[in-house]
Amino acid sequence: MPSDAWTIGRLLQWTAEHLKTHGSETPRLDAEVLLAAARGCQRIELYTSFDEVASDELRARFRDLVRQRAEGTPVAYLVGYREFYSHKFRVSPAVLIPRPETEFLVVSLVDRIDELAERRPQADGPISVADVGTGSGIIAVCAARHIPRVRVTAIDLSPDALAVARENAADAGVTDRITFVESDLFASVPPGERYAFIASNPPYVSDSELAALARDVQKYEPRLALAAGPTGTAVIERLIPQAAERLNPGGWLLLEISPMLEQRVANLVEADGRFERPATIKDLAQLPRVICARLAGVPV
Repeated sequence: MPSDAWTIGRLLQWTAEHLKTHGSETPRLDAEVLLAAARGCQRIELYTSFDEVASDELRARFRDLVRQRAEGTPVAYLVGYREFYSHKFRVSPAVLIPRPETEFLVVSLVDRIDELAERRPQADGPISVADVGTGSGIIAVCAARHIPRVRVTAIDLSPDALAVARENAADAGVTDRITFVESDLFASVPPGERYAFIASNPPYVSDSELAALARDVQKYEPRLALAAGPTGTAVIERLIPQAAERLNPGGWLLLEISPMLEQRVANLVEADGRFERPATIKDLAQLPRVICARLAGVPV
């Protein structure tokens, strides 16, 4: 084999160095994910193929993906999916790319649903959950996949985002337990709908923070899912009182937050007056990540 042959291993090494010079924070991982997509294989299969010479067709497909990544397009949009909570979710520029931090919201939600399911007999019927701002549907789908008794209302203002969420629900086989609603928070949800749990990963990036976001986030991800006014709480300020109206007595509101907003959001919850004192869940870096607030009253 010629020493200058473009093997899988050589392609990965060159591309990782190239992407690093173009601002990628994970250049080797990006190179592997893109090459696996171009090759139509699992990423792990690349490790047993380092000495394989790449065909001209493979190099052309890979070159196009690398060019777009170097220009700033997120890898998830290029390959069309992102792994989250041990499941592969479809993504597009219509939805925010799932972050590991959101797994703390999902875990908090699933744990509390589990506790309620253990207390309530099956005869009590389904457990109602609202996922507000569902985006790609990761919260709704994860809840439905892990707890069969759950029935979810997945809400989003964007019809394009809801289309992606529907695809992910279909992939996971949970479409029959998720209702999709195009709505600005609860505005278009039937007035009588009430929930045991309301979970949301709302926009929480302030106007000043938007300008400091990484290029691939600022330029490519939907601003509707990020921007939240001068303080970062514009959406949360509207959601808290609406959630209080929509929760069953003793129901839970769970919000993913920016660590910088913990005290502000906790103050907003307490100022509403209808919730018990909120609790904070921290992530692995011990940063505040999820606010959990229980509506006052005896559960029904």
